[in-house]
Amino acid sequence: MDALLPHHDGSPLHVSTQTPALGDTVTVRLRVPVGYGPLKAVRVRENPDHEPRWTGARLTGTAAGWDWWEAELVVENPRHGYRWLLVHDAAEAGRGNAGRVEWLNQSGVHSIETLDAEDFALLATSAAPDWLPETVMYQVFPDRFARSAAADTHAKPEWAIAARWDEPVDPVLPGRSQQFYGGDLDGITDHLDHLTSLGVTMLYLTPIFPARSNHRYDASSFVDVDELLGGRKALIRLVGEAHARGLKVIGDLTTNHSGDAHEWFQAALGKPEAPEGDFYYFTNDEHTEYVGWLGTPTLPKFNWNSTELRRRFIEGDDSVVAHWLKEPYNFDGWRVDVANMTGRMGAEDLNEEVRQIIRRTMEDVNPDTVLLAESTNDAASDLQGDAWHGAMTYPSFTRPVWGWLTEPGDTAHVTADGSVDPEAWFFGQPIGGIPRLSARDFAQMTVRFTASIPWRIRLGNMNALNTHDTARFRTHAPAENVPLALALSATLPGVPVVFAGDEFGLSGDDGEMSRTPMPWGTENDPAVAPVLELYRQLIGLRRELPALSHGGLRWLHVDDDALVFVREDADATVLVVVARSPLTVTLPSNALAVAGLAVATDSAHGAAAVSGHASSGADVAAPAFLAGDATLASTPAGLSLSAAAHTCAIWTLPGVEHPVA
Repeated sequence: MDALLPHHDGSPLHVSTQTPALGDTVTVRLRVPVGYGPLKAVRVRENPDHEPRWTGARLTGTAAGWDWWEAELVVENPRHGYRWLLVHDAAEAGRGNAGRVEWLNQSGVHSIETLDAEDFALLATSAAPDWLPETVMYQVFPDRFARSAAADTHAKPEWAIAARWDEPVDPVLPGRSQQFYGGDLDGITDHLDHLTSLGVTMLYLTPIFPARSNHRYDASSFVDVDELLGGRKALIRLVGEAHARGLKVIGDLTTNHSGDAHEWFQAALGKPEAPEGDFYYFTNDEHTEYVGWLGTPTLPKFNWNSTELRRRFIEGDDSVVAHWLKEPYNFDGWRVDVANMTGRMGAEDLNEEVRQIIRRTMEDVNPDTVLLAESTNDAASDLQGDAWHGAMTYPSFTRPVWGWLTEPGDTAHVTADGSVDPEAWFFGQPIGGIPRLSARDFAQMTVRFTASIPWRIRLGNMNALNTHDTARFRTHAPAENVPLALALSATLPGVPVVFAGDEFGLSGDDGEMSRTPMPWGTENDPAVAPVLELYRQLIGLRRELPALSHGGLRWLHVDDDALVFVREDADATVLVVVARSPLTVTLPSNALAVAGLAVATDSAHGAAAVSGHASSGADVAAPAFLAGDATLASTPAGLSLSAAAHTCAIWTLPGVEHPVA
């Protein structure tokens, strides 16, 4: 990826609007490094109604070593796909009259035809609120976050196995799901200032409904708040206090299943004539046998053929989905659990219908809300703009960052039945532990698993190092690699995610063991304070630089153990260097298409260091963030980058220079 290549992405530098309507004309722009051609023609291959159409592009000018081409497209489908075609001059290609042809889509530049699924896409569908790409998410598992003064007054249920706050998490059933620490919603409210001190902007709560487990994904009702958490009044207090601090709050909804204690299931069990009788997949006439999610009898699976289930749960102003978005609760959206399997059962696939109904209901109640899907593997087919604003999905970021930046030592972990698995946990994949990946593998996986997702949706995908369903990244990552991984989460397109406790350096061997009670009171400990400061710095930088939320992405250098890329827009260029091993590389002088790039003498490094002068005239030679050691210098051969092992450096430079159309 070292060579400068033609570039286009879905960001405002290259697409005139992020929210077109059907029939709108959208200007798309391609930039080509000067000298890359000569090009005989540049065209856009559109695909309206799945029939190719060719639109010519015109050269609009040259700036900072790049030629800019432009074309106008009329949006004809809700997902309007397109790719670029570059026809090289025949003499340059040396193939007689044939010429050389290249195709540019979301997976890169290709010499052969490419897949429609990987085309760039204009979405004429309702978009996520503007605040979603600017979000930094903080995930809380309520039982383990904090106990308020009222926690001891909550009556303990029969299922709960009480645990002290400093007691280790039990990985073995029944403790695995029933160990109860007693965290509550008022406890979260008591610590909202911690969230604002980190700089996060959204609180994501795992389920708050009554249930018979510590995780509450086995809800017994969707219209109440568990009294163990303080009930409805505690939720109202929490959301109100969060909103007062500028924090959004989203809930967690299980549309794939309920608990077997759920009021709907209990009304239908053994009663085929009940109104709820078609809410689930009963397998005998007596309604005593049924399908549980992944064979789990405590989690009966919903049958979305039921119109009454749709009415009660997801459709309209009186539905469960709508209930919590309105006064007095005012959730700012939902994360939907097991979204990938919702409505899918054997020969039936109702997923599209269900997700679109949820989206319509939310827009009718409050269009300023977000809808995120859990889809832990390849999620592209469901993420085309018709419903989900983004997803909790692991192969485009989480798994590759683990493969590159962790170093498993003691890999064994205890499983739910108490046996010992000798291999490190790796997202449930039976592949012999954590794979050893290179930085090149990381970049290739990131491209592969986002190439079929429209840019606007990609900005809503979650860049999590770990979640409540995974082991903690820190379990297997050396301390010096944590800044590298966190910087990737904060700077790549998508929503950075902090699972409560990450900022304290917590570890955990699998999804259950990672649900560790928060170690309040240790914030000033020598081992904790630097980690907290690291999170504050990188989250602060993410919020400070709009290019990290909305700007385009260009890879400048990728090798086995280093990544160099830019996030860029018309106002700023953010250069990111992440190196696990020592790096020395010279980039072409036009690698940064920066307006007003200058060269200033830097005696400390014994070279001419790159600096830029924005309209304010501020010197930007020094990195905005540096963990390790790195230099950026201008040489006759180009831009020289060097970095020590375990280094992350982030420079902020002026915006991309481009001709005015």
